[in-house]
Amino acid sequence: MTRGNELSSLRLLLIALILVLGAFWVGSRYGPRQAQDVEARRAPETASSLLTTSTPASPHALTDEESINVRIYKAASPAVANILTKATEYDFFMDPVPVEGAGSGFVIDPRGYILTNYHVVAGAQSIEVILGDKTRFPAKFIGADQRNDVALVKIDPKGKQLAALTLGDSSQLQVGQKVLAIGDPFGFQSTLTTGVVSALGRTVQTSETTFIDEAIQTDASINRGNSGGPLIDTHGEVIGINSAIYTPSGTTAGIGFAIPINTAKLIANDLMTEGKVRRAYLGVQTIPVAGWLAEALDLPVQEGLLVEAMPKGSPAAAAGIRGGDRAAQAGMRRIMIGGDVIVGIDGQKVSNQFDVNVILNRKRPGDSVTLTIYRGGKKLDVPVKLGERDGN
Repeated sequence: MTRGNELSSLRLLLIALILVLGAFWVGSRYGPRQAQDVEARRAPETASSLLTTSTPASPHALTDEESINVRIYKAASPAVANILTKATEYDFFMDPVPVEGAGSGFVIDPRGYILTNYHVVAGAQSIEVILGDKTRFPAKFIGADQRNDVALVKIDPKGKQLAALTLGDSSQLQVGQKVLAIGDPFGFQSTLTTGVVSALGRTVQTSETTFIDEAIQTDASINRGNSGGPLIDTHGEVIGINSAIYTPSGTTAGIGFAIPINTAKLIANDLMTEGKVRRAYLGVQTIPVAGWLAEALDLPVQEGLLVEAMPKGSPAAAAGIRGGDRAAQAGMRRIMIGGDVIVGIDGQKVSNQFDVNVILNRKRPGDSVTLTIYRGGKKLDVPVKLGERDGN
């Protein structure tokens, strides 16, 4: 091979080598780098996708149940009141001791009427109301039904537009229905708890003379300070007034009781329109007879209410019910015997005054009831038109 041919061959080899190196450089510059750029562009999308699926939902993405809770709380809490009371008691040495109390209530009328429990305001010398927006008002005691533990107080809104809660129909409640309680337990204002209606129709005796008739039992947490606050259904309507808890340990045990709002509506209407509660009145003075006393008096029944006397002109007297006509000694007590023995009212058995009070609590002045009595050995049904009792 000539030298010229050798040079030509070498030149071709160099050109080929340059082309190969150039192709490799171009591939390195644009191929892999381009792929890296694509991956880099995809990376934020992938990270965003992972972030979206692995983190909790947005605070605005509430469940249906949460949405109900939030909606009702926002609508109702401005009308729920913290009620503060001041009174004076006396110690053993008869020195005055200031006493403060607290409870809950709720506005039922834009004019400033507020429902609460009687025991929240009983004996108070001054009452102050703090609404959900922290505005404070002095309050006036309008009246109460002590037997049902319901009271009405009033504030002067002074031009402020008050939010008022809608009162529902407690007769339509069902066991298992969701309810919400708003109040001020232990002074923590506008606290929400939730639960269900656990039972209906119970009569819960809260003292010797007071009771919650047809009580609403709930597992919504009710603690001291919740008394007087509203129990609300999922429509935002008040169906009860939180009143008492069953508490063997001194704290909530998941058993709370509320006064049916239908009872409270009648009381509130009486107090707003007439300034007093209209209560049905039978007008008999009785003693319970059972066991040895029934046997000693040779009564035809083992239990019932022996009529000792009746106020002059009482509904029972007008219906012909008879009281005792002679005195006898029963243990340490002198009683009048010989009168009628009441064993039932409207077909419901009665054996003590509490039974009578529960039945009359569901009646209004002017209603008629049928008393089942024994007169001697004869059983009679006597219709009685109820009157109206003065005071509580």
